[in-house]
Amino acid sequence: MMLKEEKTVAQIASEHSIHPGQLHRWKRQAPENFPHLFTESAALRQQTQEHEDTLTALCAQIGKLTTQLEWLKKKSGLDPQSR
Repeated sequence: MMLKEEKTVAQIASEHSIHPGQLHRWKRQAPENFPHLFTESAALRQQTQEHEDTLTALCAQIGKLTTQLEWLKKKSGLDPQSR
């Protein structure tokens, strides 16, 4: 809305409880930051890969612990399915 100039800065600031000076700063910064909005940074790719690695390791650990728990239930007689 602000970049299209459909409303005044004062109107937008009032509607969203934002100081008009902040809106002016964002408006000045927007054109220089637009090219970066849809590009994936190396840091983001690394963070995504680390997240996926952690998720894979945690899923493997859950599988191992689930197997161990089922084995212990069966051996201890606490598993109602083994009766």
